[in-house]
Amino acid sequence: MLENNAILSVKDLNQMVKDLLADAIGQIWLVGEISNFSKPTSGHWYFTLKDDKAQVRCAMFRNSNFKTGFIPKDGQQVLVSASVTLYEARGEYQLVIDKLQLAGAGLLQQKFDQLKKKLQEEGLFESTHKKIIPKHINSVGIITSSTGAALHDICQILKRREPNLKIIIYPTLVQGDLAAEKIAKMIGLANARNECDVLIVGRGGGSLEDLWPFNEEIVARAIFNSKLPIISAVGHEVDFTIADFVADLRAATPSAAAEIISRDMQDQVKDLKMVEQQMSMAIDNFILKKQDKLQRLRHQLQTQHPQVKLAKQQTSLLAQSRSLNAAMEQIIFAQSGKLNHIMNKLYRISPDNKIQFYRQIVIQKQQQIATLTQRYFTQAKHQIALQASQLNTVSPLATLERGYSVTSNSDNQVIRSLKQIKPGDIIATKISTGIITSTITSIKES
Repeated sequence: MLENNAILSVKDLNQMVKDLLADAIGQIWLVGEISNFSKPTSGHWYFTLKDDKAQVRCAMFRNSNFKTGFIPKDGQQVLVSASVTLYEARGEYQLVIDKLQLAGAGLLQQKFDQLKKKLQEEGLFESTHKKIIPKHINSVGIITSSTGAALHDICQILKRREPNLKIIIYPTLVQGDLAAEKIAKMIGLANARNECDVLIVGRGGGSLEDLWPFNEEIVARAIFNSKLPIISAVGHEVDFTIADFVADLRAATPSAAAEIISRDMQDQVKDLKMVEQQMSMAIDNFILKKQDKLQRLRHQLQTQHPQVKLAKQQTSLLAQSRSLNAAMEQIIFAQSGKLNHIMNKLYRISPDNKIQFYRQIVIQKQQQIATLTQRYFTQAKHQIALQASQLNTVSPLATLERGYSVTSNSDNQVIRSLKQIKPGDIIATKISTGIITSTITSIKES
């Protein structure tokens, strides 16, 4: 206990709560629906176990889940064996699971184990409470279904082996919700009448659900409280029920029970079988005790195993990794906003806008130059035409157009004097439409 003025750290508080949970609850069985199942690369399983009103976080580490034989899925109803602990880093309690199986037959098996452990701890299986089966039996009571094959087999064997043996039948249901109460009632009735030396309680083989009435506590306590010795004869040789452990003797089958109580066998053989059965029960009880002790030691070893601490650190690392990823996403988001702001600002002052502006100016100047050039060429053409007209007025070609001609000698000199030519020379006369070549035959001076 802490003093009233003691001051704890959060870590100390969580450690205390963790120890309290482990001491107060310990190992439990739990049934529920799986949700949010995840399987990281570490090989551990993390999920939530829930029902319609509550939920709890669960972890099943790799050294335990590899024995499960299947990968759980969201929505599956499962039965788990777990220890209640506290994840100190977040102050959240969780279940560390060491066994997981689908609900149904597994739930019945769990109920079977729980009741078996409870009755064993109370001493109902101890050999000191076993009543001895009489060697000489005059009457036998049979508690089973009046229409079942088990009753037929028992009666046939007893009739064949010991016809004078008195048989008293206590008919009852051996299957269904009401069967356990009926069986217990018939055991009580047989003890009240006290009309037989031994009771056979049993039925033929079937599934775990079919044999379940013989695993109910009411039947187990009725067998334990019986004054008459009881032989349990339920199912086949491989079937074991709670009734088998509480009964004074277990027969592998109903037929085997009839064989045991029959007196046509040698007494020594019968005694040996009885001793064998008692030894088998004692060995079973011894094995059960050792198994329970082994389970306790295994549980202690698991809670102190380095793998458990490593798994807790792995869980903490996973949580920190998620926090780091979230922080990185926030930083990236903030930096992305800043980058977008800078990009928008850069776009507004980008030289591309100025380049576009001056490109428009250049295009306008080019258009102006083209217009001025066109105008200049037009004026120049007009000026040339005017000058050509003036030139044409003084051109000898114009004179030729009016009927005149120009004559030149072979040296392409315009003949202006008779001294430039002589008979026999070739001369060229140019008129407006062509050139006439002539040979001078005579020269006459005017």
